Amino acid sequence: MVKNRETIKIKELSKAEHSLLEEFIYHAIFVPTGEKQPERSIIHEPDIFVYIENFGSEGDCGVFAEIDGKAVGAAWVRIIPAYGHVDDKTPELAISVLPEYRNQKTGEMLMESLFDLLRKRGYKQTSLAVQKENPAVAFYLRLGYKVIKEKTEEYLMIKELKDEQ
Repeated sequence: MVKNRETIKIKELSKAEHSLLEEFIYHAIFVPTGEKQPERSIIHEPDIFVYIENFGSEGDCGVFAEIDGKAVGAAWVRIIPAYGHVDDKTPELAISVLPEYRNQKTGEMLMESLFDLLRKRGYKQTSLAVQKENPAVAFYLRLGYKVIKEKTEEYLMIKELKDEQ
C-alpha cells in the first residue's frame, strides 16, 4: 500500500526495463466483474503482443513507477496498428498498475510523467482504446482524453498534448 506520492519514483523505461512490459500488459487486460482472469498466455495473442513486441523501436517510449525497488506500474506508447490506432503520428497508450497499487494516484503520476515525455519528444497527441464498461474510462476523461469514436463495445479516445505551464 502506498502511503504517499513521495514513496513512488517515476523513471523512464530503458532497454533494461522493457521486460517489465510482459507483466504490465497482462494486468492492463480489462476483466469485467464476475469474469475469470485469462491465462497469462493471452499476452502472446497478436492483438495484445503488438503492444510490447520489440519495444524500444523508433517512437516507443514509456515510464514506470517504482516503490522500494519494485516496479508497480508502467505507462508506455507505441505507434502501432492496434485497437487505439489513429494515424502514423499519434502514439497509442498502454497503462497498467499492479492491482494492489491501484486507486492510490500511481496511475495519475505515471500519466503526468508520460505526457511530459511525449511533449519533449514533440508529440501533439496520444490515443487509446478502452472498453466502455471499464472503470478506467472516468480516469481517462479526468486526464483530458476525449471520445472521438464510439464502437459497439469500446471508445477510441485522444488527448491533445498542449504545452502546460
